This record gives sequence, structure tokens and C-alpha cells, in this order.
Amino acid sequence: MASKPSLQPISDIALRYGISAEHLISYGSDAAKVSLALLNSRPTKGKLILVSSITPTPLGEGKTVTTIGLSQGLNAIGRDAIACIRQPSLGPVFGVKGGAAGGGNSQVFPMEKLNLHLTGDIHAITAAHNLAAAALDARLYHEQRLGDAFTEQTGLPRLNIDVNHILWKRVVDHNDRALRHIEVGVGGGVNGVERSDGYDITAASELMAILALSENLQDMRQRIGRVILAHNTQGMPITAEALEVAGAMTVLMKDAIQPTLMQTGENTPVLIHAGPFANIAHGNSSVIADRIALQFADYVVTEAGFGSDMGMEKFFNIKYRQSGIKPSCVVLVATLRSLKANSGKYDIKPGQPLPPEIAESNVELLALGCKNLGWHINNAKRYGLPVVIAINRFPTDSVQELDYLREFALSCGAAGVEISKAFAEGGQGTAELARAVVAASQNADDVNLLYPNEASLREKLQALVNTYGADDLNLTAQAEAELAELEKQGFGHLPLCIAKTPLSISADPSLKNVPTGFSVTISSLRVSAGAGFIRAYAGNIMTMPGLGTLPAYRNIDINDAGETVGLS
Repeated sequence: MASKPSLQPISDIALRYGISAEHLISYGSDAAKVSLALLNSRPTKGKLILVSSITPTPLGEGKTVTTIGLSQGLNAIGRDAIACIRQPSLGPVFGVKGGAAGGGNSQVFPMEKLNLHLTGDIHAITAAHNLAAAALDARLYHEQRLGDAFTEQTGLPRLNIDVNHILWKRVVDHNDRALRHIEVGVGGGVNGVERSDGYDITAASELMAILALSENLQDMRQRIGRVILAHNTQGMPITAEALEVAGAMTVLMKDAIQPTLMQTGENTPVLIHAGPFANIAHGNSSVIADRIALQFADYVVTEAGFGSDMGMEKFFNIKYRQSGIKPSCVVLVATLRSLKANSGKYDIKPGQPLPPEIAESNVELLALGCKNLGWHINNAKRYGLPVVIAINRFPTDSVQELDYLREFALSCGAAGVEISKAFAEGGQGTAELARAVVAASQNADDVNLLYPNEASLREKLQALVNTYGADDLNLTAQAEAELAELEKQGFGHLPLCIAKTPLSISADPSLKNVPTGFSVTISSLRVSAGAGFIRAYAGNIMTMPGLGTLPAYRNIDINDAGETVGLS
């Protein structure tokens, strides 16, 4: 059970780290936007610590708890630390998680503010995205209505939008499967051009990825201008700049580009900014939040989405490649339960009772699952940085199993292995982990990337699937044609974002632990020209989740005191 936090005014938290009130835009006493005027206002002094994990399971690995707890632990041992995390989407909050602020004595407060709207960034992205969608449909309607008279009446060139090649769906920040495929302009005439369309969840919008990767407001403006909304009847891309909507989109997002400062229950500062998914995008919080934090803290702890084959890989090959922000250490989070679940012997579903072999001490089963940890250690080490293992401990964990896990991880080349009691004990429960991270981060070397920019797209794809352990790379006929067209259009220099399942190192969610003898098939490739990467689809990737049979919103309510309950 978390202790009741003694929160300080957020202006006091900021001032303790050297950030004066003039650089804050207050959202009450417990949250504030941080001005971009702080960017490059002082030299970078901090080291970045990147938190990732083994292959995720329904049991949860405690990655956010560890991220928050480690930042508190660093402060507990006398190192100024700031955490940088993504903003939760309402979709997972009401659908699955019931909250994403950490937990126990390692969470962000007030957690209901973090989980519900915060300072409105996601809503700003929703508005900007849907403005572009409305502008595109309006232009299509007016060009078709006026025909050759369109340019004469408006002074604008015809874009000749191909109604069958509109790429820009609408977005909403909820899980809603009924919106995946819709018809718009129904009835035609004054209702617009009738066509098939759909919705994505806001976190899957390219604007979210742009927000997370932008260096400043002008960079964000230029990136939004490069977004490809559709193609014309000659097959050429139509950008937000060509539609003359990029400026208005940027205006809607001009406050969202400023990170939001909050605090943990131990008064450690946390910068919350952006929330791109780690399958369709790069799965990391923003470049701007990292840069500001690195100016004011000795250590900055940030989290990458899903396992090391997902958000961590994309941190290096997309975020680091674009920004040059280099981690000094990788922390991999694991639990005994999740490692045993990764053994491949069970098909565990969320909410179902655990098999007794997982809940009880079982070193033989743990040894099978540890192969997954070994793969992730080697995967993290391939980037040239030290790797520390955080064992997120549960009260029922046996000493025998913990000792086995420690020895196994060290034998795989981990620079340190420490038990984390972040949930139960906060910063004091991660003090030893913090010391291990400080020691390991002194030995950071240059980052090794998986491929150079100048490699062909096929070579980049091959390099990525090789890391998964695949025997073969296959491209469908559609993917082959799209790859050739992307190279022809000059996008071949961009890094890749493999859109695949997080539930397996492979692209097949049924292949558990460390699969072998498999192939990866790329079905399609799409460019996110504004974000600056190419999405390569390896499987059916859902960009609009649906609500399950027992959604988390059932537990969320208001009590008699007017307080939010049921968020975790």
C-alpha cells in the first residue's frame, strides 16, 4: 500500500533544480508546463538512463514503477534525478490499465491528473489531426463540385486528390472498434464526397510521433508541413503544406510542445511529454523533455515502450539517430513470474488465474524463461552500452529463484543485477539498483546502430529481422512495389519502424521465449515523412484498439468526497 504523499508546490520542485517560476505555466499547484526558453539555456550535465524490459506478458513487468522508483533511488543516494515518461492515452486507461502513473510508493502524483487529460496535449493533437482530415475532405468536395472553375474562383491550384488514396484517417483518444471502418459523406451532395474512411487512436497519429521527435517549435512546424495526407490522381504525395493547413495545425499544438512537470510521492520531478505507441511509432517520450531534463539533473531516467526489441530498438535507431541523445546505461526490468510466463509452456490470458508452477518456486521453469532475458541482454548490449538488470521483486519470490536469476544474468554479460522494491519501498527500495546504474553508466561507449542511413531499405529490413533471429525476410508483392516507390521518391535514407507484435521477439505473437526457425513477412511499407521514419508492417497492427469484455472503466468512479477512485 502506498504511503500518503506529502506533495510540494510544483514551483518549489522546479526551483530546487534551478528552474525559476518565470519558466513555468501553472496548471494548479501540482503541475506546470515548462517553457521552451529553457532549451539550450545551460550546458547538458546529466546522463540518460534508458529503461526497457523482457518480452511483455499479461502479468506485467513493472517498467514504469521501476522508472519512477529508480529516479527516486538516485535522489536517495544523493544524485539529482528527473524522470521522463510518456503521457497516458485515455484508451488504455479506460480499456485495460486503469491508469499509467506507476504504482505503490513509486508513482506520479496527482495520478488522476496524469491519467485524465493532464494539460490537454493529447486533445490538442486530436484537434490538429482532425482539422487536417476535415480540410482534406473539404478540398476534395470543392474541387469535385467546381471542376475546372475551382482555380478561377479560389486562385488555388487543383490538388486532384485521389479519393481512393487518402491516407489521413481521423483520430479519437478512446478504444472504439466500431470506428475502425466508417463511411463519410454519406448521401453525397452537400454532405461531401462519399467514401470509406476510419479512425485511429490519437496516440497512433503521426502528429504524436512528430511531437515526440521535434527539437523546437519551428522544427515541429516544418515536420507537420511534410506530413503526407493523400496522393493525387497522378500518384504524387499531397502534404499538409500543399493543403495549406500545416500552419493552423501547428497553432493548435503550440502549447502541447511544452513538457509538463509533475512530481513523485517523494518529490522527485517528472517531465511528462508525448505518448507515441511503440509498434506504429517509436514508443518514447520527447526529445525536448530529455534535453531540458539533462540540463538540470545528474541523471535522467526514461522508459521505452514494450520490450527491448520494440521501444528500445526504436530509441536507438530512430530517436538517437535523429537527436543524438545518447543513453549511458540500459536497465532491463524482469520479474520471476514474467520470466516463467515467457517459458512458452503456458498461454496466459489477462485476468485468468496463474498456473501454480508460475506462482510457486520453480527453478526449472525459471531456467526456461531466462532464455528470453538472455536474448534481451544480448540485444541491448549490441548497441554498445552497459546493461543492468532490475528484478522487480514480489513478496512470494523465493531466494533460490532470485539467486539463480542473478547468476544467469551476470553470466550473460549484465553489468549489474539488483532487486528492485520500488513498489513497496520507493526510493529506498531502489537505492542499490541506483548505485549499480551509476557505476555502470561510467563505462558507456559510443552507440552502435544496426544500419547506416545510406543502406537500402531492404538492407535495413534485413538487419532488423536478423536481430530477431529470423531465418528469412519475405516481402509481399505490395511491399516490394511500395519499397521501390519509397526509394524512388527519395525516402530511402530514413530509418525503419517495424510495426509488429510486442508479445514475441518474432512477428508472430504465438512464438514465445526465444523463437527459432521462423521468417518475417513485411506486408506493407508507409512513410511518416514528418516524423522521419518508414513504417514496415510485419503482421496485422491494430491502430484503433477495442474495449474488452471487462474494461477498466467499470472500476472508475467518483466517491462521496468528489475524489476519483479506481485509477491505479
